[in-house]
Amino acid sequence: MDRPDQRDRELEALRERLSRLSEASVRINESLDFDTVLQGVLDSARHLTSARYGVMTLLDRGGGVQDFLASGFTTGEAEQLWLTPDRYQIFESLTETPEPLRVADLVKHVRSLGFAGFSIPLPVERFSFLAAPMFFRGERLGQVFVGAKDGAEEFTRADEESLVMFASQAALVIANARRHRNEQRARADLETLVNTSPVGVAVFDALTGELVSLNRETRRIVEGLRDVDQPLEGLLDVVTCVRSDGREVSLQELPLTEVLSAGETVRAEEIVLRVPDGRSVDVLLNATPIRSADGTLVSFVITLQDMTPLQDQERLRAEFLTMVSHELRTPLAAIRGAVAALAESTGGLDPVEVTQFLRIIRDQSDQMQHLIGDLLDVARINTGTLPVAPGTVDVNVLVDDANARFVAGGATNPLDVELAEDLPLVMADRRRIAQVLSNLLFNAAANSPDGSPILVAAATDGVQVAVSVTDQSRDLSAKPMPELFRIFPRSRGAQPASGLAASGAVGRGLGLAICKGIVEAHGGRIWAESDGPGLGPLFTFTVPAAEPPTTASAAGAPKSRPAAHHQVRVLIVDDDLQALYYIRDTLTGAGYAAVATGDPADIPRLMAEERPHLVLLDLVLPDRDGIDVMNDIQTKVDVPVVFLSAYGHDETAARAFDMGAADYIVKPFSPTELTARVRAALRRRMEPLKSEPPAPYKAGGLSIDYARRRVAVAGEPVELTATEYAVLYELAAHAPRILAHNVLLHRIWGPQRVGDSWLVRDVIKRLRRKLGDSANNPSYIFTEPRVGYHMPHGET
Repeated sequence: MDRPDQRDRELEALRERLSRLSEASVRINESLDFDTVLQGVLDSARHLTSARYGVMTLLDRGGGVQDFLASGFTTGEAEQLWLTPDRYQIFESLTETPEPLRVADLVKHVRSLGFAGFSIPLPVERFSFLAAPMFFRGERLGQVFVGAKDGAEEFTRADEESLVMFASQAALVIANARRHRNEQRARADLETLVNTSPVGVAVFDALTGELVSLNRETRRIVEGLRDVDQPLEGLLDVVTCVRSDGREVSLQELPLTEVLSAGETVRAEEIVLRVPDGRSVDVLLNATPIRSADGTLVSFVITLQDMTPLQDQERLRAEFLTMVSHELRTPLAAIRGAVAALAESTGGLDPVEVTQFLRIIRDQSDQMQHLIGDLLDVARINTGTLPVAPGTVDVNVLVDDANARFVAGGATNPLDVELAEDLPLVMADRRRIAQVLSNLLFNAAANSPDGSPILVAAATDGVQVAVSVTDQSRDLSAKPMPELFRIFPRSRGAQPASGLAASGAVGRGLGLAICKGIVEAHGGRIWAESDGPGLGPLFTFTVPAAEPPTTASAAGAPKSRPAAHHQVRVLIVDDDLQALYYIRDTLTGAGYAAVATGDPADIPRLMAEERPHLVLLDLVLPDRDGIDVMNDIQTKVDVPVVFLSAYGHDETAARAFDMGAADYIVKPFSPTELTARVRAALRRRMEPLKSEPPAPYKAGGLSIDYARRRVAVAGEPVELTATEYAVLYELAAHAPRILAHNVLLHRIWGPQRVGDSWLVRDVIKRLRRKLGDSANNPSYIFTEPRVGYHMPHGET
């Protein structure tokens, strides 16, 4: 009788195990979200074995811990567990075997391995322990650990078998979730790349003619053809394509499916897209048919490049040539007329008349000389050969020189000069910077009412001095401001500032472009701001402040080779060997210790061996994006990175600065500009760092009192552990800069923990929970995917 009862109990226990295992398997298959799957696996492992605590680790390809997840621990328990002595060696001992591990008392087991002082800071009398590895296709994916079975019981053989079977199923689910996550990331990256591309992309179904997808640039290109409230798909029914050979393809008469069915490949053909009311846009079109494995036409990928900017550029070039011709003809005509009057006079001229004609010849010759000088300056700026000779000079002297030019040019506007007290000397070419300032004065006078005052101001701005000119201009809106410094503005609506009476050509756009080139050759910046139409613009430029006298200079050391430079190491990375040698020789000649390489693979070794103070990095490297390389560098070393690039696009520079670049230099550049930019970047980095921010941090409802080490949200104190406070302090003290995972690990946990990103993620999760912050809609701590975290600027 006992034997059948025992068999029934065993069958019932087996059915219960299988039922719980089945429930756990169903639960972890309900989602493909990676984080949800991990949490579900760990919770199910605890439920399956009736364990109080659970830990799961996932390994990277090198066998290191990539992800770490804990369940059942309080914050204090987890903190104490991480402080366990010899924790890494103990962890390796428990995971070195590929077999499951089941022990009745973990403390006794670990002590038997040689760790005599081991103890578990958890409220349990005896910590039973069970571990099972997770394998996927023969490769170890990670490990599941459970501990402290309910009722202080030991884990049984059945528990071990259940956990091993569950770990096998969990490995497959985790691998699928990881693959799904990687695919989603790759798809999102591809969609972002296509959507932000400066080239329009559209995909059509070749069988139905339907528009499958299109990017933002395509919408922008055809927006001007679409009627109000007309869907974009409706535009396809009325548009006519005029091809380069004159053929017209009207989609009103010929369905799109017939056009696509021809399967024609088009390469860089200029076509016109036109709608019935006459509106049109010129595009450079590429069309590529996509076929299946059996040759069936499946879809069409079409790329469009808007030709309007190129047409505008050609129009502006033609206008520029017309302007230059006119500016040259005007003084030539005056000179020719004066010479003719002198040569053809038969009765003799009055000496006063002769003097007047000679003055005309002199003045018009001077005007031609100014014009030709401006044209030459523009050419030198474009080739990076504009000569500047910086020296220490007083800002008052620069203002006086510019005012003298301004008055000599016939200006009548009074100047109001407001220079800050204790302005430092600046490193500037006196003649060139006076030229910049006088050009801005002439520009202000030409755009202001007669006799209205012009304000010139200067103040210290970090390691530079900012000089500004503002006036009472008429109707200069803020919208075209970025275009003012271009010789050929990008859009029809952005016209160069007029005025600058010192030279006719300057008045048509050369003047501000020359100002920009001169300022940037000094390592400075120039920009314009305006609050709107009818409000005068503010033009501001910066020049480097002169370095304070050093003992070397006082002893008579050559000014071109400051002694301090001998200790400054600069790493140069550029795959263009000609540019690499040019930069290396320029910096070596300026007294820097230049280390050069054309291979990005050398960067980790050179960073470790040379420990450079600054990195000059080409934006486009073989098989690598320069910004990704910068992120790799700055996750290990806090060093300024200055980008070198042949691309002068504002968007590219903005992206570089947003990701943490110290500066951005557009090729070609002069030796003077290069050394000035390097000097300015180093001075910014060498400014004294304060051990504590000067005032408490406040952002929204969050406040941090650094002096008292107190944190509050909406006035309510928040209790943080020492580690949590350290992470919050680093993020707030460096806000809004992004701090990479490895930077936080190095600063808080030490260099030995670099690579253990899960440590940072775990603390960030706890911080967000205590601060009432949300990862999906954060107010205080923001995530930069795959990079790190940052906090917003503190309120002033």
